[in-house]
Amino acid sequence: MRMLVVYCHPCSESFTAAVRDRAVAALGEAGHDVRLLDLHAMDFEAVMSAEERRGYHTVGDNEAPIAEHLAALRWCEGLLFVYPTWWYGLPAMLKGWLDRVWIPHATFRMPVPGKPIGRVLTNIRFIGAISTLGSPWWWWKFWMSEPGRRTLLRGLPPLVAPKCRTLWLALHRMDSASYGQREAFLAKVEKAMGKVR
Repeated sequence: MRMLVVYCHPCSESFTAAVRDRAVAALGEAGHDVRLLDLHAMDFEAVMSAEERRGYHTVGDNEAPIAEHLAALRWCEGLLFVYPTWWYGLPAMLKGWLDRVWIPHATFRMPVPGKPIGRVLTNIRFIGAISTLGSPWWWWKFWMSEPGRRTLLRGLPPLVAPKCRTLWLALHRMDSASYGQREAFLAKVEKAMGKVR
């Protein structure tokens, strides 16, 4: 499978970087063709400009500023996000990537009366997300209603292949996780990536 890994963390020494490395290695060992989009390393501009917003609905014009990212989405069959959960959701740069890259006509068809939002990226048949969170799972799930997970794993599937499979892996209480807990999570990531088909 052609796998696009979208990675977002500013620090090269972070545990999230270790998660990224383990996931990419395991996907490669499983025979997948892997491409990495490291948003910070690319200096991705997360803020949509006024000019970009004005052309948001214009076919073609809206693609020009983010053509490289659209090409990666059109290439891939699987999409994996690796990021930390901050303030219960996506880091600003990753949210900005969704805002700027997932544009009408190129990634979805706008809803019209009698028709819901339409699929465009039907080449994508797998979406996964791996994240670390400071909060305990019960707080994030029951009190906060899993905002980051819902954005990626409920918001994107209606735009891709109809039977798109999803995967969520999370390490909660990241700030107090022991070395053993972190290593166990990395092993879990490796095992899960080895099963992606």
